[in-house]
Amino acid sequence: MIQVISLLVENKPGALMRITGVIGARGYNIESLTVARTLDPTLSRMTIVVDVEPSLRAQVVKQMNKLVNVLQASDLSESPAVTREMLLLRVRAQMEARTAILKEAEIFGARVVDSSVEGFAIEATGDPERLEEFIDVMRAYGEIEVARTGLIAVSLESKKLRLSPPVPTRGEALRSRNKIPTE
Repeated sequence: MIQVISLLVENKPGALMRITGVIGARGYNIESLTVARTLDPTLSRMTIVVDVEPSLRAQVVKQMNKLVNVLQASDLSESPAVTREMLLLRVRAQMEARTAILKEAEIFGARVVDSSVEGFAIEATGDPERLEEFIDVMRAYGEIEVARTGLIAVSLESKKLRLSPPVPTRGEALRSRNKIPTE
């Protein structure tokens, strides 16, 4: 069963490797993974979609919360959340089909980001199921090429984030002890 995990992590080298290593070592398949910096450049938000047995969901989140660079991990699978995915689609089509392609794109809330004599490059954002429908419709017009971002998600729960400060490394601890406060 699909599980959507949202992680707030330190934006440091090796963090992504440790997280995906734990998931891979347990034999879970990562369906999609997105990561980018937050408003704070020292932190990143990560959304991981994994295929996990329902009985193991809580265990996966606990394992993520134990990792050094992870400040918070939460399961958004069955809690109120907004989830979206983006795709870029290139469709090669005959001139006669171009008006129909533009109408279909409008119906799906997609927009044309490039046009050439061969066809269009179209951007669409939405639920993964809706994007699958859009891809199926576009197949009818000609040869297509698709690139997808993977799922991103944000919780709609009103609880505040509880962040504990990261554990300082030995070098950071020594530097902070040797500092003299200035006034």
